[in-house]
Amino acid sequence: MVLSEIVTPLVTWYHQYKRSLPWRDIPTPYRVWVSEIMLQQTRVDPAIPYFERFVSTLPDIASLANADEETVLKLWEGLGYYSRVRNLQKAAKIVEREYGGILPSDPALLLKLPGIGEYTAGAIASIAYQVPAPAVDGNVLRVISRLTADDSDIAEMATKRAMQEKLVAILPQDRPGDFNQALMDLGATVCLPNGAPHCDRCPLASLCEAQKQGLTETLPKKSKKQAPVAEEKTVFLLVCGGKIALQKRPESGLLAGLWEFPNLPRKISLQKATNALKDWGFIATTLHALPKAKHVFTHKIWNMNGIYAEVQELLPDFTWVSAKDLSDTYTLPTAFRVYQSEALKLLSKE
Repeated sequence: MVLSEIVTPLVTWYHQYKRSLPWRDIPTPYRVWVSEIMLQQTRVDPAIPYFERFVSTLPDIASLANADEETVLKLWEGLGYYSRVRNLQKAAKIVEREYGGILPSDPALLLKLPGIGEYTAGAIASIAYQVPAPAVDGNVLRVISRLTADDSDIAEMATKRAMQEKLVAILPQDRPGDFNQALMDLGATVCLPNGAPHCDRCPLASLCEAQKQGLTETLPKKSKKQAPVAEEKTVFLLVCGGKIALQKRPESGLLAGLWEFPNLPRKISLQKATNALKDWGFIATTLHALPKAKHVFTHKIWNMNGIYAEVQELLPDFTWVSAKDLSDTYTLPTAFRVYQSEALKLLSKE
């Protein structure tokens, strides 16, 4: 097929069917940037309330750059991969300092900012500034693979580079943002993954080589990721005088610098929990098991057992917080969400 033939029908379809989204309705560079970082974490629908809360509290680059980190992390709580929002704030500080608070329109300059890769740079430049730069994400890779019946592995960087080159050649100079968003929307709402595209609703069905060749269920090709490694963990909710113990994770590695409940990197029984608590210096007056929980990271799985313990002393090795602080101030990773909910319930009974 001649790929340039998709431009007019695709953009026409987009103008008729595009989704109304808060960052799309008011596409300032800052709003586009924040939305694209969030959409690396989650789907559009759950991202909307996070986005609206974030930009309501931090409406521009200056407010993000000058916010305290705990506020920024709390606004991100539940999205995961906190390094991304930390990079967002680092980049905001650089933009304030080096670019007068104005996010650059040049993709090459955007790429120099922490946390901005080729896709995000292309999305910001094309959507916010109408710079003809490609924005190739998973949706776009899938759409182009099917349109051209390309069986190259979309997990390979070489495949992404080849598709970027194809798109650069056909990007409409007067509406690159609409074209990029049209490809994104087509992949998100019509050309769905896992062999389930809605070809009857696709504005490009008559041009699609995968449709013609009966390959929509087998394309795109993508190599499988390595299976995550399972780890056992025991999480303690230590309560004393209406407060609960938290500790900070190391400043590097998984979930770096975030708050967590005290835990051990192994599974222990309720019977052996007393000895584990004594190692920390605690004497427990009440002890009972909590629900099990599981959290899947990219490369590992946490299988967690929970233990509730009322203890006699607020030891200084931990940070002791109230239910209100736990809810409003301290940011815990999504991995601990089940135990955070349990903690709030338990503290409400104190």
